[in-house]
Amino acid sequence: MKAILNVIWLVLCGFWLFLGYMAAGLLLCVTIVGIPFGLAAFRIGLYALWPFGQTVVDRRDAGAASCVGNVLWLVLAGWWLALGHVVTGIALCVTVIGIPLGIANFKLIPVSLLPLGKEIVPSDRPFAAR
Repeated sequence: MKAILNVIWLVLCGFWLFLGYMAAGLLLCVTIVGIPFGLAAFRIGLYALWPFGQTVVDRRDAGAASCVGNVLWLVLAGWWLALGHVVTGIALCVTVIGIPLGIANFKLIPVSLLPLGKEIVPSDRPFAAR
């Protein structure tokens, strides 16, 4: 079932989200200061490409720099990304077929809001990360 949902997701919206996050990651990696944010954008982009069967967990080794970076991300980009995922998630939930896709879009909200200090792992092993 996960594979079917991932293929439908990929065709309808996952590929475009992936391209958007990858483009943002490349732009952020141009400067040295933006590299951590670019890596976070790449991580979100890969998660947006194939979201079913994966989940987001907090990294235990994330420190104060992740907290400061998350505040900066929240102010500059996270709020708008999360709002976009809310709007598209609601729009996808209008149809019966789109409900799982809308839920997957809602799963992207926490990681797009505060991406630093997070890790994406398979859903069947959320506690086996590291």
